[in-house]
Amino acid sequence: MMSPFSCQHCSCRFMASRIGVVMPEHKTERRQHLRIPVRLYLSFSGGKVRGEGIVMDLSVGGCIIKSDTLVHVDDIFYLEITTDQDQAPLEVAAMVRSVSQRGIAFKFLRAAQENKRLLAFVQSRSVEHHDRLAPKLRAAS
Repeated sequence: MMSPFSCQHCSCRFMASRIGVVMPEHKTERRQHLRIPVRLYLSFSGGKVRGEGIVMDLSVGGCIIKSDTLVHVDDIFYLEITTDQDQAPLEVAAMVRSVSQRGIAFKFLRAAQENKRLLAFVQSRSVEHHDRLAPKLRAAS
């Protein structure tokens, strides 16, 4: 139940518990960054395709969204993720990594360290997510 991740501050590799997380059916884990569950509105565009959807989880390296828009692996899009009504959306360029029943997986094209707002948002949500999981992890052990 331990998986490798990268520190979102310095990119150091570490192992983290996956207790309470449904494991994927396939054994290969490509994820490099801890993903935080969220529910955020987003719009995206690229070429002649425009769409919208809901971000289901987010990391400094990418996100998974639910959308009815037809996209293909390796398509490149400009994403606008709304984090707060009072702030401008987070703007990131991303490439479609996979499309499945779970949703559309995007990989961000620039490192999040270059996008200070994205990095700050993910870090703040990481702390909140950890604080919510800590009592459950203590109870499970």
